[in-house]
Amino acid sequence: RQPRPICSMWRKSVPSQPLRRWRPCRFSSTNSQTVDHIDKLRALVSSVVTEPDQLQQYNADWLGHYTGKSPLVLRPGTTQEVSDALRYCDANGLKVVPQGGNTGLTGSGTPLSDEVILSLSRMNKIKSFDPYSAVLVCEAGCVLEQLDNYLEGEGFMMPLDLGAKGSCQIGGNISTSAGGLRFLRYGSMHQNVLGVTAVLANGTTIDALNTLKKDNTGYDLKQLFIGSEGTLGVVTEAAIQVPVRPKSINVAMLGVPNFEAVQKVLLAAKREVGEILSAFEFMDHHSMANVMDVFNFKLPLTEEYPFYVVMETNGSNVGHDEEKLHTFLGNAMESELVLNGTVASSGTEAKSLWQYRENIGPSLLPKGHVFKYDFSLELPIMYDLVEETRKMVTHIPDVFVVGFGHIGDGNLHLNVVAPKDDRRDQVQKIIEPFVYEWVGKQRGSISAEHGIGMQKRPYLHHSKTSDCISLMATMKAALDPNNTLNPTKILPDSW
Repeated sequence: RQPRPICSMWRKSVPSQPLRRWRPCRFSSTNSQTVDHIDKLRALVSSVVTEPDQLQQYNADWLGHYTGKSPLVLRPGTTQEVSDALRYCDANGLKVVPQGGNTGLTGSGTPLSDEVILSLSRMNKIKSFDPYSAVLVCEAGCVLEQLDNYLEGEGFMMPLDLGAKGSCQIGGNISTSAGGLRFLRYGSMHQNVLGVTAVLANGTTIDALNTLKKDNTGYDLKQLFIGSEGTLGVVTEAAIQVPVRPKSINVAMLGVPNFEAVQKVLLAAKREVGEILSAFEFMDHHSMANVMDVFNFKLPLTEEYPFYVVMETNGSNVGHDEEKLHTFLGNAMESELVLNGTVASSGTEAKSLWQYRENIGPSLLPKGHVFKYDFSLELPIMYDLVEETRKMVTHIPDVFVVGFGHIGDGNLHLNVVAPKDDRRDQVQKIIEPFVYEWVGKQRGSISAEHGIGMQKRPYLHHSKTSDCISLMATMKAALDPNNTLNPTKILPDSW
């Protein structure tokens, strides 16, 4: 028997033509032609949603920033059903929005108008796990936390950890190249995905489900679908390399006098505990104060500080790791880079310390409309953007700015909160496009891990040159010439 090839290459010729512009499908649930489309799609897909009360959860993102009007959600159970559905939609001019757990922050999984929603939630099976090569193969609809729980029983863990882990799906994580809290140690989906099965807009199934660590046989096709937000194809299965679950986990929260000290503590941590350092997060005073206010959390340290750090180590020797961490913390306090700190003495305390960092985002939602920005910047200038933004809106009542993020990998989360009245529009006019222009001038990235989606399309040129965007448009036209998949995402209207 011949072994299955690592990748079954797509041999059809790709038409060389410009990308077709998106137009609303006019896919009304009362239209007779639409009824015919729905009937035909029912014959292809084993689960279909058309009831208005059930459609609502698919048509709106969790932040309430984007709302579509799709009359149809397809919930396939197999890759073949995805292929059949896309082939039909592509041939009949129906636009399609792939959707995972709908936890995204830029609208990439939400319809703009009446596009067909393709939900992968029913494709939630774990196909295999090989502990010797540490490779997990699963379907795209698997929830991140459920995968981690499964691997815990095998002595392993997912390399990815997000605040939305209880509802986000691995297909969405792959399509947005999610980073998360432990990027510093384990990297992003680009580093951890070994292979995928993906379906193109015309229904062609690309079998690139490689489970090998090394494969130097030409173009690395899986990378086309990682981070492309469902615009080039729909990921239905993935092979992921996973790390061994550490026997020793230590979490500490530190009080730090200023942002320069935060950077110096990070550098010292890399030098002194670098081999076990797994996460290094910072929060400003405003972030911490808001979390304590909304969730009634008590201050974990004896007094308040301008900045806080949550750091984590993962290792295999409890005594060794604890000794190294305490030596590092002693040195940091002696040099006055750290003014105060606490180390979790149990798993429960460790989870409690992480709650302060993980609940910053949710704590802002009750306060008003949240403008969420996700930038990559060089560390010395990272917090300058927070301070500049704060100065620009400080005169507007009940508007406030917080800065936090994954400083270990240069990722700033800038959040601006405004009341849901006229002040919302006033704030938006002040901070946009200012924040994107500021990042562009510093040669930063306007999206560190959230993706582009609908939110950042007009500002893509601040991080990508016109030649880069042109090449992206060429790739889109080659793989999806009818512009069927996620037509209103990533690429600006001018392309």
